[in-house]
Amino acid sequence: MKKFVLLIIGALLMVFVIPVKAQESSNDGYNPNSVYPVHEDNIMFKKRVWRRMDLREKQNLPFFSDGNEITKHIIESATAGIIPIYKDDSLQNRKTKEEFLEDLENPQLQDLNAGGGDDAWGSSGDSGWGNDDGWGDTGGEEEEEEDTSGGEVDTKFTNRQVSMLEIVEDMIFDNQRSVLVWDIQAIKLVIPAENFTSGIEKVIGVFKYKDLVDLFRSNPEQMIWFNPQNSAEHKNLADAFALRLFSARIVKVANPSDNMIIDIYDESAREGIMASQWIEYELMEKEHELWSY
Repeated sequence: MKKFVLLIIGALLMVFVIPVKAQESSNDGYNPNSVYPVHEDNIMFKKRVWRRMDLREKQNLPFFSDGNEITKHIIESATAGIIPIYKDDSLQNRKTKEEFLEDLENPQLQDLNAGGGDDAWGSSGDSGWGNDDGWGDTGGEEEEEEDTSGGEVDTKFTNRQVSMLEIVEDMIFDNQRSVLVWDIQAIKLVIPAENFTSGIEKVIGVFKYKDLVDLFRSNPEQMIWFNPQNSAEHKNLADAFALRLFSARIVKVANPSDNMIIDIYDESAREGIMASQWIEYELMEKEHELWSY
């Protein structure tokens, strides 16, 4: 009798408890960092791609309109603690606001402040011609106003100097809907190498794209993609990315050695650019071939 009762209880557990647990764990198949997640069972093909977006390019200028730069919105929101900052595109290791502000410091301007603001003549108040202005005029009765600011300047990089974005995204073919999805995961803020005497670019922060979409949607009046053809048709930055209105060159595709394209094709910069374009065409061809299955 006891064995029969145990069998009945076991059967009830199989019928009710296990389906409930399966239903609870069904969401585990979705990427939590995706804005429009695709279940892993529906992913027929997936490729991680890194793109470099120069905001100074003509096609990208609507993201970088004067006084309304996308970098300005991201930097101000990160500094205010509205969006979290990450150290790398794994989106696991957080960066503190203090570390972010430190990375924004311009070493050349820091050296200028450390030097006391002296000019090339060795003195902040000497024109190089003695006490006059170089034309025999000692200033008469006019007296120079005393500089109460201490000669200090803002030592941080400006919003327009942070002119590069690196987009980390997954190329996914959803076999349930038979569509190709470019699923952006993260966006990096990059200061180009030309701003450093070392000639090495600097990543100052990585941001989860899902957080940025929420940020862009929260302030549709200011966070816009500027439409130069029709001022009545400005778009939200989130929509501009969804419509892929940007121009961004592929700089890396997932590979075992985690090499950049320029590291693989290192014969010349021209060779690297040609390889990037060739990989772009390969991905387009891959999309075309997927439709034949």
